[in-house]
Amino acid sequence: MTVELNHTIVWCRDQQRSATFLAEMLGREPPRRFLHFLVVDLDNTVSLDFYETTDEITTQHYAFLVGEDDFDDVLGRIHARTLQHWADPTRTRPGEINHHFGGRGVYFQDPDGHLLEVITRPYGSE
Repeated sequence: MTVELNHTIVWCRDQQRSATFLAEMLGREPPRRFLHFLVVDLDNTVSLDFYETTDEITTQHYAFLVGEDDFDDVLGRIHARTLQHWADPTRTRPGEINHHFGGRGVYFQDPDGHLLEVITRPYGSE
């Protein structure tokens, strides 16, 4: 049996704002409409489908594996937007990046408080 993640729903207050934020931060194509979702497509056929709600939003964590040059681009966008960023998920190392497993990683928040992570090496790799 083969199992692959196809998509996940990202709950948000304003799907245009949130989906566009993620697409821009990751250097993706603009979000596309699919039914009542705004969809951000990733390279491994997984999509993040933004769904607008007025209910309470539980903060989630989304991690993205990128190349070294792409990491530089994302970090540059974080700096250009003067977004807070951290080296750790508990946000105790502000303004830093980490170097886990010989790569680089950074955490930052989207407009709804979801914790986004960009890494250049999968966890557990050396």
